[in-house]
Amino acid sequence: MSYPEPRYLGEKGEVNAVFRGADAEPELVGAGGNRTHYLATHASTGGEFGLYKVDLGPKAPGPKTHFHRSISESFFVLSGEVGLYDGDRWVTAKAGDFLYVPVGGLHAFRNDSDDVSTMLMLFSPGAPREAYFEQVAEMAQRGGEEFQRFLVDHDSFFVPEADQAG
Repeated sequence: MSYPEPRYLGEKGEVNAVFRGADAEPELVGAGGNRTHYLATHASTGGEFGLYKVDLGPKAPGPKTHFHRSISESFFVLSGEVGLYDGDRWVTAKAGDFLYVPVGGLHAFRNDSDDVSTMLMLFSPGAPREAYFEQVAEMAQRGGEEFQRFLVDHDSFFVPEADQAG
């Protein structure tokens, strides 16, 4: 086992940690009670990872089945129940459950319950996902070639769901 090559070459360390209190307001409030907290963004981690806390409103449909070509995505359920699709089947994930989706892995998520569900989403390496979160609903309404270009620009490749209704 070996560690990556050192990237910090100083001798004394630096004061550069970033704290975010639990009472911080979400950066994005969407339809149906969805709320997204930008815990660690591509910009704040220098592209190492992106970490988001997502509150899914009751019966929130979430994104359809898709994959990413350049980033992995992980889900950790904090509260409630989240439907997670692992490319093969839907599972009802509860607090403490975790799903790792490697680059290229099919996945989707949704909240089928009548209650708010909360999860952490981790992207690695970090990508500027904030623009995707903030614009996807508007771009989907526009549709057409502009929406398709938006999806490609944000490394989101959706697939037909004929056998994935679960």
